[in-house]
Amino acid sequence: MDPSDRLSRPERGKGKYRWNRDNYSRFRRRADIWRVVLTFLTELWWDSKKWSYPGGYSEEKRQQRRQKQAVWLRESCLELGPTFIKVGQLFSTRGDLFPTQYVAELSKLQDQVPAFSYEQVAAIIKEDTGKSVNELFRSFEPTPLAAASLGQVHKAQLHSGEEIVVKVQRPGLKQLFTIDLAILKRISQYFQNHPQWGRGRDWMGVYEECCRILWEETDYINEGRNADLFRRNFRHLEWVNVPRVYWRYASPRVLTLEYLPGIKISHYEAIEAAGLDRKLLARLGAEAYLRQLLNDGFFHADPHPGNIAVATDGALIFYDFGMMGRIKANVREGLMETLFGIAEKNADRVIASLIELDALTPTGDLSPVRRSIQYMLDNFMDKPFEDQSINEIGEDLYEIAYDQPFRFPATFTFVMRAFSTLEGVGKGLDPEFNFMEVAKPFALDIMTNTNGNGSSLLDKLGQQAAQVSSTALGLPRRIEDTIEKLERGDIRVRVRSTESDRLLRKLSSVQLLTNYTLLVGAFTLSATILLVNDKIVLAIVVAGLAAIISLFLLRLMRRLDRYDRQP
Repeated sequence: MDPSDRLSRPERGKGKYRWNRDNYSRFRRRADIWRVVLTFLTELWWDSKKWSYPGGYSEEKRQQRRQKQAVWLRESCLELGPTFIKVGQLFSTRGDLFPTQYVAELSKLQDQVPAFSYEQVAAIIKEDTGKSVNELFRSFEPTPLAAASLGQVHKAQLHSGEEIVVKVQRPGLKQLFTIDLAILKRISQYFQNHPQWGRGRDWMGVYEECCRILWEETDYINEGRNADLFRRNFRHLEWVNVPRVYWRYASPRVLTLEYLPGIKISHYEAIEAAGLDRKLLARLGAEAYLRQLLNDGFFHADPHPGNIAVATDGALIFYDFGMMGRIKANVREGLMETLFGIAEKNADRVIASLIELDALTPTGDLSPVRRSIQYMLDNFMDKPFEDQSINEIGEDLYEIAYDQPFRFPATFTFVMRAFSTLEGVGKGLDPEFNFMEVAKPFALDIMTNTNGNGSSLLDKLGQQAAQVSSTALGLPRRIEDTIEKLERGDIRVRVRSTESDRLLRKLSSVQLLTNYTLLVGAFTLSATILLVNDKIVLAIVVAGLAAIISLFLLRLMRRLDRYDRQP
């Protein structure tokens, strides 16, 4: 049986997931994780062997196997629980590290996990705040509004009458993270040291990035601060609502927020039934994100449809601030340099800016990367800006980056995923929606005025003109210096002629051919003499040597024949 068939039938827990059971041991946890890891490594090894494909290897068969693996990987992440669901969701943004099939399947990962009991919720609230549910709230609904891998949300009411939601962290989550991340570190070290999978990849850097993001998400105090900052950034816009944090009822595992109900932004029929303008909402969603990214430098890193809703008055509502991204000033300047390189269609300038941004590792020969980028600039950048698709650009970038020394920073991958998600939601709201059309004014603003963090486009052009003038004026002197170095012997020029190399190789082969011919003749004569003198065993041995050398002789003759046929 083809081992890939095993991947289509992952072991599923009955009733509850094993990691969610009270008697789930650390030993069993490690066994479950390593079972999945070893199965996956076995599959990777099996796929690399062309003889493992029934009926012969083909690229189509390999892609079919990879698709099966991707489905199995997604289901295994669900089976392994919170840590791997979150890691899978993070990896769904890393098209530079994983094949397209893996990225597409992991992007479907949803927090399809069971809710934990009200008794556990009450115990965590009591332990963290020092007060019982009844002391803190006038009412508290025991059935959660939503359950996710890291926690669940309950609707409640304060004694003052305000409607709120209480987010409570899943019990035992930090202990589970501690065990899982220790195992993931060993897995990352294995991939980092692997001669094939580790080449040009910073797996330990990816692991540390995942650790940072996961631990930040477990700290609800940090999430509350994010919500407050996000709310302040949009305080002047009436069409964006962000829930207020009730800090009196907050702790590292409990977060109390203002209750802001709305229609999920992907429930298009419900939005239509409420009489809201779908085209306007599509545009506002894109504009809200561009403001976060370009004006504030602080953005929602996970804007999937479940985290965005629409109020009855048409305002956008944002939820869940555990995963946020920040754009630093130096990153903004680096992105500006990349933008000018793209505008010039200058692959060298783009590569230099990517290295400066730590998005490209300057190891080995960068010629294939340069050719790929130049090809993209020449073939994909001719369309008008507003006709470009974020999703298509992202796919092109990831296709270029895959198996190359790229290492896109987490910020970049979060931005690309958010852009793609919002573009999809926008097209769902309005089939004629174009994200790039909304982004065009923002892009033009960046190119002409970087809000005090850089120079205007005219300044840049002026600097470039000055550089060109300086280079032109200094060119004669540089030529003279080069000639002087040549005369002194400081510079050595190596000239290589392809024709000369070929003739030298041919002469060497002719000489070797002569030696082989002499040896075959000598061994054949010796075998004949031994045979005449009844030395049969020795004659067979010597004849065998003559036959072996004859094979080398024939191989060399074919090589000389190829040299003769070359133009």
